[in-house]
Amino acid sequence: MPVISFANPKGGAGKTTSALLLASELAAKGASVVLVDADPEKWISQWGALPGKPDNITIVGEVTEDSIVDVIDQAASQVQFVIVDLEGTASLMVANAIGLSDLVIIPTQGASMDAKGAVKTLRLIRNQARMAKREIPHAVLLTRTSAAVASRSLKNIRDQLDGAGVEVFATSIVERAAYRDLLDFGGLLADLDPSKVSNIDKAVQNAREFMAEVVTRLKAGSRVGEAA
Repeated sequence: MPVISFANPKGGAGKTTSALLLASELAAKGASVVLVDADPEKWISQWGALPGKPDNITIVGEVTEDSIVDVIDQAASQVQFVIVDLEGTASLMVANAIGLSDLVIIPTQGASMDAKGAVKTLRLIRNQARMAKREIPHAVLLTRTSAAVASRSLKNIRDQLDGAGVEVFATSIVERAAYRDLLDFGGLLADLDPSKVSNIDKAVQNAREFMAEVVTRLKAGSRVGEAA
């Protein structure tokens, strides 16, 4: 079944949040998901220890450079979607996960430092694709964008990526309090208390649009399970 990796060597680019949103929305649709937590900070494992994790999401947190290939292969044989939250370095673990991926998502904030991290990831993807002698579908995901207005730097980065022929998600992940609260309180977006968290409905809509675009890209690249 499809393997989706989130990669960017720049820390704080939004990898964990984006991976968790995707897993949560797929699970909310009834799909079985394994979340591979390969980030040393273990934010996803911490989320999984909170109340409210759906039974159809399994978290694998003990992953090493030597074991990640076996972990991904085993998970892909058991569930409908495997989502890998990678560490913020260009390591052998990251390269191995990318080599096994059906889609690599490169979360990037609208800032030059994140864009430089994205460029490093793109080089790594191309190198792994050459070694595997196959295309590895990938796209940049713009994260923590403003709900009200796109900044000049964000527009500049999108223009640079478009000019370089880099695939960019049409959907961006908007900065929402609900996404931060998800990591603090656990469960799914729909489980959050609307009296305490603002704009949950808009956060859910944004996450669902992102999930739908991921599934569309997987179908185009074409190895999605019956759940999609």
